[in-house]
This record gives sequence, C-alpha cells and structure tokens, in this order.
Amino acid sequence: MEAYADAGSYLSGEARAMLARLDRVRPFALYEPMVPAAALSPAAQTAIEHFLARGQADLRRRVQAFLAWLDSTGRSAPPGVAQRRFVALRGGFHDVLAQFDLFQEVITQRSEQEAGVWLSGLDVAAVEALTVPGTVLDTPVPVACYLDRGPGGAIRRINTRVPGRARSPLALIRIPRERMIGHGIGASLLHEVGHQVAALLGLVVSLRAALYDAERRCRDAAARTALAYWGRTVSEIVADFFAVGKLGIAATLGLMSVVSLPRRFVFVPVPGDPHPFPYVRVRLSCAMGDALYPHPQWRRLSDVWGTLYPLPRVPGELRVLVRALEASMPRFVDLLLRHRPPSLNGARMTELVPRSARTPQLLAARYRSWTLEPSLMRAAPPSVVFAVLGQARSTELITPEEESRLLGDLITHWALSSTLGTSMRCAALPGKAFNDS
Repeated sequence: MEAYADAGSYLSGEARAMLARLDRVRPFALYEPMVPAAALSPAAQTAIEHFLARGQADLRRRVQAFLAWLDSTGRSAPPGVAQRRFVALRGGFHDVLAQFDLFQEVITQRSEQEAGVWLSGLDVAAVEALTVPGTVLDTPVPVACYLDRGPGGAIRRINTRVPGRARSPLALIRIPRERMIGHGIGASLLHEVGHQVAALLGLVVSLRAALYDAERRCRDAAARTALAYWGRTVSEIVADFFAVGKLGIAATLGLMSVVSLPRRFVFVPVPGDPHPFPYVRVRLSCAMGDALYPHPQWRRLSDVWGTLYPLPRVPGELRVLVRALEASMPRFVDLLLRHRPPSLNGARMTELVPRSARTPQLLAARYRSWTLEPSLMRAAPPSVVFAVLGQARSTELITPEEESRLLGDLITHWALSSTLGTSMRCAALPGKAFNDS
C-alpha cells in the first residue's frame, strides 16, 4: 500500500503542476504588444479568446475532478489505473497548449513593424470578399491573416479540426511573405477566401456530383478522362473561379507568378494532388476569365503562358492528356457557370461574383477616374482595388513599383479605417456602466 500512496502523491503533484502551468496561459489581450491598427478585428479576437478560455476551463475541471478522485476512491485504485487517467489529462493539456501556440503565431506577427498593420488590412479585405449578400455569407465569418514562408497560401477554414479534436473558431489565412507585393497579395488572399466560400456553400460536393453525372453520360473516352480529372481537382478550381470572378485578370497573373516553376513541375500531374497541374491550371484560369468577362486579353495571356512553356516539347502521352483537358475546358467552364448549388436556392454560381462590375473595360475606366480623383480609390472596397490595379498593371498603365506602393498605402488605410471605425462605434455606446461610481 505504501507504493500505492507514493504513486498517488506523485500523480497529485503532477496534476497540480499542470494546473499551475495552465494558470499562466493568459488572454492574448493582456500581453501581446501591437499598435491599434494592427490588431485583430473584435470578432476574431473574441472568437479566439472565448475558444481558448473554454478549452482551459474544461481541462481545469477535468484536472480538479482527477485530484478529487485521487483523494477519495482513487486511493485504493491500482496505480496503473490512475496513471492511465493522468496520461489522458496530459494529452488534453498538450492540446490546449497547441491551440494556444496556433493562435499565438498569428497574433505575435501583429507586433512586426509594417507587416502587422498590413495583416490587419488584409483581414479587412478578406471579410469584404467573404460577404455575399443574399446567401449564408451575408454575415461573414471572423478572419485572421498571418505570414509564412513558401510560395503558396493556405487556409484553416472555420469549424475545421484543431489540436484536441476541437474546431477552429475563425478562418486563419496564411499568406506567403514573398507574395506581399503587387497583385500577388490579392490573388493569394482571394483564392484562400474562395476555399472558405466553397466550404460554407457546399460547392465542391455539389459540383463533384454534377461532374460525375456528366462523366457517366459522356460517350467519348478522352472527354470522360478530362471530366474525371476536373472532378478530382475541383476544390482548387472553385477557389480559382472565385478569385477570377472577384479580381479579373489580377487573379490569373497572381496564379502565374506562383506556378512559374521548372518544366518538370509545370507539366506533370501529381497523384493525389488536389491542384490541377500548373500548365492546365493557368489555361483554365484564362478560360474562366474569358467566360466571365469576355475580352481578347485572356487569349493573349494564355498564349504568353504557352510560349513560356511550349507544349510540343512535352512527351507524347502527357501531351495527349493536355490536349484532352484543353478540349474539354469550354464544356467544363460552361458547367461551372451554369451550376446551381442547393445552397444558392436556385441561383447560379455566377451570382457569387460581381460580373457587371468587373469587366476589363470598367476596371480600366475606374483606374483612369482614380488618377484624376485619388480619393475614390480609398473609398473603394478592397476587392475592387485589387481588381482595378491588377487590370492597370496588365495593360501597363501602372508600373510594378507604383502598384506595390499604392497597395501598401491602401492596405494600411484599410487597417486604420477599420480600427478608427471600431473605436467610434465603441465610443457611441452608452457609458452608464462606466459612470456608476
């Protein structure tokens, strides 16, 4: 029995030490230094703090229940049983710390000079792009952006798994540091927003069903192969479709800069990769852009891509696949534009993008009006700004250097405007709670 008592004493001490460490996990709002313009939105900050507080409170209750058990019936339980209970608690403890670390990386970057404010501005842009009136996206989800290495972006969508089998309380969008220039920022951001839109509206599931039905009814072997391929990669295609729909040619230019890779990566399909291989992905982006916003610019851009990566040098079998995919693009793009997902109550997918306001002609006209009255640029929604400047860049109305400078200034402006707007709304609240003394 002495060994039982020693084991119980050891486990009790370990559990109490766990509680002491848990007490040192404090809300981010108490110690993360950042200028106000770099802060998360109130919705995102509240979502993170409440999520972490719930996890910590649940773990604290479980540890206290374990300590109470050790002081009662656990006294006579075999040490192995007590150890199994403690190990389960320890796993939960590490999950809580992992959740904290996940969000700490996001929030700590807000203290970086310039980058922190830019991230706040990108939060504003993401929320604006996520807002689609008349759908479940009428009220957007909380968003937080952060930077990381590598050429591609990523998103941890709201309600997806985080350590501990919990679900993320907000959308976390990773932007590559090397993309923080020119139209590459908007292209990466809107592609990841497209993934969140697709998840909330169930677009991938409904499109895969439509593609499977089209493949089943197709009699041509090459066309069936192409439809099957589009079905396997449709999750990334939907995000590209949303980005092109919101940004026009800026989305395709941004995509090209990401997938400008050695030839062996541009032409080779990777088994299990949800992305279309880069050569056809850019071609498809141009095809979607031309279907949404018809203009010769799309054919010219597609031809440029073809000269950068000449198809005749591709091995015969792969060249046959590329030709089949290219031949199927008009039919596939038409299916995308006509698709009516159940979540849109009879509306087509094209209702998700502002087709009448994103034509190349209108975007170019807007840029010319902005040069005469720059204040109009600051008043425009972020997705419109990305689209207009990307269109201007594509026609060489603006230099890369000027585009980068303007976007840097505007992203800072979005962050500051959002912060001041929040402060003004808070100041307008009744002050009785602060005047009772």
